[in-house]
Amino acid sequence: MTDRIPLKRALISVSDKTGLLDFARALEARGVEILSTGGTAKALREAGLIVKDVAEVTGFPEMMDGRVKTLHPVVHGGLLALRDNDEHMAAAESHGIGMIDLLVVNLYPFEETVARGAGYDDCIENIDIGGPAMIRAASKNHAFVTVVVDVEDYAAVLAELDANDDTTTYAFRQRQAQIAYARTAAYDAAVSAWMAGAIGNETPRRRAFAGTLAQSLRYGENPHQSAAFYKDGSDRAGVATAKQWQGKELSYNNINDTDAAFELVAEFDPAEGPAVAIIKHANPCGVARGKTALEAYRRAYDCDRTSAFGGIVALNTELDGDTARAIAEIFTEVVIAPAASDEAKEIFAAKKNLRLLTTGGLPDPAAPGLAFRQVAGGFLVQGRDNGRVLRADLKVVTKRQPTEAELDDLLFAWTVAKHVKSNAIVYAKDLATVGIGAGQMSRVDSTRIGQRKSQDMAEALGLAPAPTIDSVVSSDAFFPFADGIEALAEAGAKAVIQPGGSMRDAEVIAAADRLGLAMVFTGQRHFRH
Repeated sequence: MTDRIPLKRALISVSDKTGLLDFARALEARGVEILSTGGTAKALREAGLIVKDVAEVTGFPEMMDGRVKTLHPVVHGGLLALRDNDEHMAAAESHGIGMIDLLVVNLYPFEETVARGAGYDDCIENIDIGGPAMIRAASKNHAFVTVVVDVEDYAAVLAELDANDDTTTYAFRQRQAQIAYARTAAYDAAVSAWMAGAIGNETPRRRAFAGTLAQSLRYGENPHQSAAFYKDGSDRAGVATAKQWQGKELSYNNINDTDAAFELVAEFDPAEGPAVAIIKHANPCGVARGKTALEAYRRAYDCDRTSAFGGIVALNTELDGDTARAIAEIFTEVVIAPAASDEAKEIFAAKKNLRLLTTGGLPDPAAPGLAFRQVAGGFLVQGRDNGRVLRADLKVVTKRQPTEAELDDLLFAWTVAKHVKSNAIVYAKDLATVGIGAGQMSRVDSTRIGQRKSQDMAEALGLAPAPTIDSVVSSDAFFPFADGIEALAEAGAKAVIQPGGSMRDAEVIAAADRLGLAMVFTGQRHFRH
C-alpha cells in the first residue's frame, strides 16, 4: 500500500449539484480526467468542462430510465482493483479496465422525497442503487481510492491535494471512507424505517437509526462523558431546527432541557392564548397561560422562583420586549420561542450568556414518532407519547361534579403532568401551576413535595392562603391507595384528574366523596421515566 495516491481519474455522479462546477474545474485544472453520467455530465459539459460518459467507457448505454448505468465491471473493477496486486492489475489490463482514483457521489434525494409527503411509488423510485454500490466499493478500497459523498467535503479534498502535491494521504482516504459508510448506513436506515411505516410494520425485525452531526459538545451530562448532538433529518420544529441568535454553544443538558420545555409548551395552542413553561433538569418548575406572554411568564415564574433560576424558558408565541425584560431580571440559560421581536433580541443582546433560539413554528404534539432509550445489550423503542385527552373523554366518578372552571384547570394540569417525571403530581389554579411534585418513588411523596413547594412560594410572596387551597390536581397515573387523596385534601385541593384503573379505585373514589372532592378519570396515563 502506498500512502500517497495521485488523482488521475475521477467519476462524478451527483444528485445535489451544489458546488459541483467549481470543484470539477479545480480537478480539471489539476489534470484529472472526469467520467460522469446523465444529468451530471450534461451540467459539466454545459459549463465547458471536458467529460467522458460512463456509457462510452463501459460500451453499454444507460437504460431503464437510468436505473442501469454504473453497475458494470468496468466501473466496479476500476474502483475495487488492488493496485499492488499483480493479478488484479493484469485482469484490469486484459479487460480494458481503467483505474478510478476519486469517486464523487451523492445519492438520490430519498429522505427529501419522504419529507415532502410523496407517494409510495415516488419514494421507491428515489431509492438509489448504483450510488451506494459504488460508494461501498470505493470505501472498501480506500487504500487506493478517495470517496466523497458530501458537498461540504469538496473543499477538504482540494486542500488535501494542495498540501500533498496533488495526492491524497492514506489517513485522509480512511476518513473519507468512514464518512461514506456512515452515509450509506444512514440512507439504508431511512429507507428501512420509511418502508416499515409504509407497510404498517410497527416492530420490524431490525431497527436502525441514523443522524447527522449538528454539534460536537464539550461533554455530556457530566464532564467525564463525551457527547455530540445529531439531527435526524426531520422537519419537526424544535431545538434541532432552531436558529440561535446569541450566547455560547448549547451544552448537552441545555439541549435536553430545551427540548423538554418546547415540547411541553407546544401542547398549548397559541390561538387560545400565550403559554410559558420554565424547565429545570427536564422537569417543569412552572407553567402558565395568560392574556399576554408577560402575564404567562410571571405566573409560571411565581410557581417556583427558586428553581426557575438558571432554567429554560419556552413560549408558544413570539417573544416580545416586555417579556424579554422580565426574563432578563434573573439568570436564564436558554429561551426558545417560535419567533422573537427585534426589541426582545436587543434586550437579550446585553446578556451574553443567555441563548436565544427561534424555531419558526411549534411541533405538533399529536404527531406520531418514535422514542428510544439504550439499555444494556440493546435499546427500547416506543411511539412518542402523543396521547391527548379532551373534555368529552373525561368520566366523573364522584358525587360532586367539577365546575366548568375546574374542568379547564384539570385539563391544563393533566397536560402539564404528561411532561413531569413520574411519579407526577401537578397542582393548578386559574390555568397556572401552583405546585409540582416530580420523580418520587411514592405518589404520596410527590403530593407532599408539591404542596411544600407551594407553601414555600406563598411565604416568599406573602400570599395567604397557600395557592394549593381550592386548586385542582393531576396525577400521571392512578392512586393505588386512598392516602394520596387524603394528602391532596389536606393541601386544600378541590378536584382531581387521574387515569383510574387501580384495584382500589372504589376505595379512592369513596375517600374523595368523603372529603368532598370532585374526581374525573381519563382512562389514559402518562408515565414519564
